[in-house]
Amino acid sequence: MASEELAKKLQTRMAATQEVEPRPEPEPSPVRPRPQQEAEGACGGDPSSSSELSAVLTRRQDINDGNAAPCRTRVFNPYTEFKEFTRKQIKDMETMFKRYDTGRDGFIDLMELKLMMEKLGAPQTHLGLKNMIKEVDEDFDGKLSYREFLLIFRRAAAGELQEESGLMALARLSEINVSTEGVMGAKDFFEAKMQALSLGSKFEAEIQEEKEERKRQEVDKKQRQAAFKQLQSAFCS
Repeated sequence: MASEELAKKLQTRMAATQEVEPRPEPEPSPVRPRPQQEAEGACGGDPSSSSELSAVLTRRQDINDGNAAPCRTRVFNPYTEFKEFTRKQIKDMETMFKRYDTGRDGFIDLMELKLMMEKLGAPQTHLGLKNMIKEVDEDFDGKLSYREFLLIFRRAAAGELQEESGLMALARLSEINVSTEGVMGAKDFFEAKMQALSLGSKFEAEIQEEKEERKRQEVDKKQRQAAFKQLQSAFCS
């Protein structure tokens, strides 16, 4: 009996004196910054500028991969921006552009340019067509806008195209004379610009001539309608 009480006392004392070691808590794992944050920290720039740079680089990569969405076309007035051409020349260029824009999307793509050069009698290789577009492709979308199409004739007239290039062949075979009117024969840039400043009155005269032509057409139309009515009334009577 005494031995049992002694054993219980020893067990109680051992339990009281025994220290329970605490379980170690897991250390939090470090948060790794994203690549965008690393770039900002390394460059020391503000987040907005880094985002803009990232967007530019992403679009350039999409363009190289052929996955870029088309950019919105910048609206421009060809008569004010391309003052070295007459109104008739610009209208002839517009007519030619629309003729080969078979997709009616406001652009001439690689296949449409291929068809154009074949019909002009100067077929080009696939690489040659790509180089033609690349030479005036200001927005890097891989096709020709109307403005970029006009740039071909501006550069041809200024002597900035190589004689054997596809763009020079296009300009020569287009049947649009851009070498003898206005300032298109001038080789020197400053001389051409000074001559371009004197074209204002010429444009006004062309506009007035177009208005007079429309008036004449309206008068002729009314006269034909009146004659038809007289003939109709005479026939009915």
